[in-house]
Amino acid sequence: MIKKIILALGTTWMISGCTGIQPEKQESAFIVIKSEKMKYADMGFIYNSASNVKIDIYAAGQSMVQLDINAQNICMSLFKCMEKKDFNEQFLHAAYPETLLENIFRAKPIFNQEGLIKTVEGFTQNIKKEALYDITYSVVSGGRTFRDRINNILIKVREQ
Repeated sequence: MIKKIILALGTTWMISGCTGIQPEKQESAFIVIKSEKMKYADMGFIYNSASNVKIDIYAAGQSMVQLDINAQNICMSLFKCMEKKDFNEQFLHAAYPETLLENIFRAKPIFNQEGLIKTVEGFTQNIKKEALYDITYSVVSGGRTFRDRINNILIKVREQ
């Protein structure tokens, strides 16, 4: 009798995947990241979980860059982990909010939803601050595009 109960509980646990860890959402995409210090454009994967976002960009079947964004840091395969604020200063722009990159890869609004216009397919945002940034950001079914005209930054994700 006890063997049957243990077997039933074990089977239920295995089927339900009761590991206490939320499953990741995996997305295959063509990813472009272009700034003064970063230039990547190729196929990759985005792994979203409740606690972090991982981005792997490949070229010719080899991993070119890996980004791991968690609550405090952004870790890049070529560099050690750094605080989000420091990452923005070094690779993007110091005036950007710390959650910018994470929100783009999660397809969420940026800058506390400033300039948010909802559309049938998603949303767009136009955000300007004199001499600092001129941003257009759109999330539509099939992808998202972030463009800062002043700082020549482009981040594009096209789902495959």
